[in-house]
Amino acid sequence: MISSVRLRNQHLIAPFKGTAAGLVAWMGAVQAQEYEHAKWGLGQRLAGRPGAAAIEQEINDGAILRTHVLRPTWHFVAAADLRWMLSLTGPRIHSRMAPYNRQLELDSRTLTRATGVIERELGRAGALTRAELGGALRRAKVVVDPIRLAHIMMHAELEGVVCSGPRRDRLSTYALISERAPRTRERERDEALGDLARRFFQSHGPATIRDFVWWSGLTTPDAKRGAAIARASSRTVDGLTYWTIGGAASRPLRSLHLLPIYDEYVVAYQDRQAVPHVQPASGKNTRAIVFQHALVIDGQIAGTWRTPPGGRQGPIDVTPTRRLSSAERMSLDAVTRRYHSFKA
Repeated sequence: MISSVRLRNQHLIAPFKGTAAGLVAWMGAVQAQEYEHAKWGLGQRLAGRPGAAAIEQEINDGAILRTHVLRPTWHFVAAADLRWMLSLTGPRIHSRMAPYNRQLELDSRTLTRATGVIERELGRAGALTRAELGGALRRAKVVVDPIRLAHIMMHAELEGVVCSGPRRDRLSTYALISERAPRTRERERDEALGDLARRFFQSHGPATIRDFVWWSGLTTPDAKRGAAIARASSRTVDGLTYWTIGGAASRPLRSLHLLPIYDEYVVAYQDRQAVPHVQPASGKNTRAIVFQHALVIDGQIAGTWRTPPGGRQGPIDVTPTRRLSSAERMSLDAVTRRYHSFKA
């Protein structure tokens, strides 16, 4: 059963024995658009059951970086992997962002000049917030507003100049990649393609080539070549060809998870027949579950959940799509306690 193998490969039913950075390296990259929730996505996959503070320490120490890599959104990536991943995927993201930059009147000269200002400021200060860098750009007579600033910062990330710095009073900062990501040997393109494919299919498989294209931002020919270099194996189920590396067939296991919004188990797949997640959580809610916190039971989407507004402590509000059994309610109570322990 595809969902059972995915649960195991993603370490949701076989927790990862190692650090959060080691888990991120195993996964290849982990979407981290919602920072606090993304930490919970890592925490529930780790055997040592670390709290949010322990994972944040790895981020502050630079073992895990949060930046734009793969498709143009925030990801956690292991520091040792950032440079070669950017070399492989950065040009594709630049291409996808070019029309938006033109609309914002961010030409190459402006972006290059702004990146130079950012590099000088970070070289002087070490780490700065986006607002602080925006102020520096305004002083340098670069016109910025929140949207233009976001695109300028993404450009600097894709150019291999900046990445995440240590958190400061719950605020994100930027720092120079030269200070945060160790230099590693340069990789030939085929080696990088094969390594990225291996990371994806060992951790997300069984998955289709379309899934890998969606997740990585690569072209279909590159995705196929990567899968071939990585020697992924394939099988056809219900008319779709799924690829994987390792991860022997897994018998279905009873499990219940409260997965955060944009969790890899939900968001990493373009083909969703094996784990459908477009149905509404209730008749009054027509948003796709892929863009909500997901209740997952035995590998399948079984509802949504949310925390109290404003980050307050309190009971989790769960909206299942069906009636839960008594055993499932007990599992939900246990996972809820684990979540509160993680956040404490």
